[in-house]
Formats: sequence, structure tokens, C-alpha cells
Amino acid sequence: MSAETSVRVITADCRAALRDLPDSSVQAIVTSPPYYGLRDYGVAGQIGQEDSLAEYVGNLTAVFREARRVLRDDGTLWLNLGDSYGSVGGDTYHGFNRRWSGTGGHGSKQDATLTGVKDRILRTGLVAKNLLGVPWRVAFALQADGWILRQDIIWHKPNPMPESVRDRCTKAHEYLFLLSKAERYFFDTTAMQEDAVYGARGSEYYSGKTLEYQSGRTSKKKRESRKRGEFDGKTNEQPGREAFRAIRDTRNRRSVWTVATKPYAGAHFATFPPDLIAPCILAGSKPGDVVLDPFGGAGTTGLVAHRLQRRAVLIELNPAYAEMARARVRDDAPLLATGSEHD
Repeated sequence: MSAETSVRVITADCRAALRDLPDSSVQAIVTSPPYYGLRDYGVAGQIGQEDSLAEYVGNLTAVFREARRVLRDDGTLWLNLGDSYGSVGGDTYHGFNRRWSGTGGHGSKQDATLTGVKDRILRTGLVAKNLLGVPWRVAFALQADGWILRQDIIWHKPNPMPESVRDRCTKAHEYLFLLSKAERYFFDTTAMQEDAVYGARGSEYYSGKTLEYQSGRTSKKKRESRKRGEFDGKTNEQPGREAFRAIRDTRNRRSVWTVATKPYAGAHFATFPPDLIAPCILAGSKPGDVVLDPFGGAGTTGLVAHRLQRRAVLIELNPAYAEMARARVRDDAPLLATGSEHD
């Protein structure tokens, strides 16, 4: 891969680093900010450890206001956020040391040594046990700030974090919001299509999988199988059942994405899943475009962008995670030039 498709990792608070990026310099933003109250980076003023939910929403709104300036007019923002529940004690709930009642997203594994989470009280203004509705509060705040809230996508997790709760269902989904600067924006529908299989009796099945994100293209075998009207020629060998022949095709991707969380060996938490990021990058950008993640974490957005022949700018507050991101990209592509800026 050429040096033009490089991944730049900036170690800084994104609120400061974004101010140094040029206007209209990125095509898409794909990110998952710190969840409210989950992880303490040990840095004063960090996002996610605010004393009130309103302050957290306000800080994210300010971040994405600056990010909107950096985004091209035809660009899109793909925003993943997890939710939390009020825990105990009137209008407060406890911090997330051992009593965290979040909804089990990536980054939800608790490790007091790694995260340095403080056992403190966070103000919500809600009675205990309330679902805080953090994703929608942020989405509506961004909408009020000028973003077009285009769609809510459900990230269905087939392997959710177990919960000991007995008075509600186990949480197995999060939200992924699609937002844009303008009514008309770049969106490659074809690139993110999913497989559809139509049975002989008219029943519809689908795999839920998108194009192979490593290359952005389907394999020859998959391309051939997707030709409408092509039959697999196989019969159902189980006695007493009618033979089944399938017609394979693709269809516009639905708004429920089934993606399993995947741990990364170098981290003590599950990272932003590549299979969740890939459709966003494929639909929101073209090869050679720049993808921004202002909350870079372990660098998965940059890794997927590189594999899809895009460039990426990652901003990460925690120096250890920033170095982890550089190492992941370097190990995935030894010849790839990565930035090593420390602001």
C-alpha cells in the first residue's frame, strides 16, 4: 500500500487537536466516545467523567461542533454510544468501579488497575434504576446544534456482557447514529449492501454480512453466487423434505446490524468491532479519502480504514492507547508510515 493511505495518530485531547485540523479535510467521522462514567484516564477535564450527565452531553456537543468544521460538506458522522442505568440513592448513581450498571458495550470490562475508575457519585437528576438514555440525549443535542440526524442503527450483539439483573432483560444492543452536515451527502449504498437469499417458496433469508472489509470487494466465489437466478444445485438430503434451491442476491442494508464484540489481546477491554466500522467507512468514503476518529482508542478505525485503502486521523488522549494504535497499524502493515505526534 502506498504512503498516501497512511494512518496518523495524535496523542492529545480531541478538543485541542481538532482545532489544528484544516476545514473540510475529512470525508467521514467514525467514532465511539467514552461512555458516561465508565473509564477514568487520570487526566483532568477528560470526557466521560463529568459530574453531571448534562455536562457530558454538552462536552460531546462541543467536540462534534468542531468536528463538523473539519468534515467536508458532503461528509457523514457515524457515532456509536452505549447507555447506562441509574443505580442507587435518589437522584444519583454510583461510579463504575465495581457497581457499574452500564449496558455492556466494547470497553465495558472493568479493570480498576487499568482504568483507575474512581468510586464516586455522578449526578443525573433521576430516580434510581432509570435508564439514562445517553445515546438519544447526545443525538438530540447534536441535532439541535445543527447536525442532521439521518438514522438510528441498532447494533445487535449476539454475545452481550452477562448481567445479574433480575427485573429487566439483558441488554444486547447499542446505537449507531448516522448524521450529516447537509441534506445531500456522499453515501455509497452499493458498497455496504448485505446478502439476501430467496428460497424456492418465496421465503427471504439474509446473512447480515457486508462486503469483505479487508479489501472492500467480495470474493470471486461470492460475486458469482450473487448473480440473480443462479441455483446452487444442492438438494436437501434429509428424508421427507422437499429439495431447496436458493436464489442469491444483495439488498440495501437493514438498520439492525448483528456484530459480535471481539477482544483485542493487547487491551483489557473489547475494542470497537471492525465489522461494525467497515460498513460505515465503505458507505461514507471512497478509497483515498480521510476518515477521522476523535476518540481513537486502540486504533481499530485506523486499522480498518487502512485495509480499505483510506487514510485516517486518530486522536487519543491516553498515551498508552495511542501507542497501542500505532503498534496495531504497524503490525498489520509493516511498511505503513504512522504519525507519532505528541501534543
